[in-house]
Amino acid sequence: MAKDNKTNAMRILDKLKIAYTAHTYECENFVDGVQIAELLGEDCTATFKTLVTIAKSGKYYVFCLPVDREMDLKKCARAVAEKALTPVHVKDILAVTGYIRGGCSPVGMKKPYRTVIHESASSLERVIISGGRLGLQLELTPDDLVRACSGEFADITAE
Repeated sequence: MAKDNKTNAMRILDKLKIAYTAHTYECENFVDGVQIAELLGEDCTATFKTLVTIAKSGKYYVFCLPVDREMDLKKCARAVAEKALTPVHVKDILAVTGYIRGGCSPVGMKKPYRTVIHESASSLERVIISGGRLGLQLELTPDDLVRACSGEFADITAE
């Protein structure tokens, strides 16, 4: 891929010498993660979405979970030792992360935020995350994802 076409997420993975595979798909507007997994012919359990929250303390937290699962805000708050979390409003995503809705990658945000990845990823050979723009997904190992975003694994989804 030409250097000009690389996203911040890709540049960081390159800098860390982390191997990844870029997957592209046609997309002009936001589509949900389940549709993206289907477009790529991938399983929803290995395709992860990135959600951003804010605590009353003003700290932001990032959560990555399978696209067909919902986050449990109480479990997420416990995972980061906060009393409560609120999802960041869609209109604020760009200002907080540097990424747009549907292109929000846990790697390469404007600032390093504490990142928690659903524990199911730890048993997978590979995961697929947003590549930092609409129409781009990145495939890498769960351990490399943890390394790239200084992440940790925890149970963060609703039953």
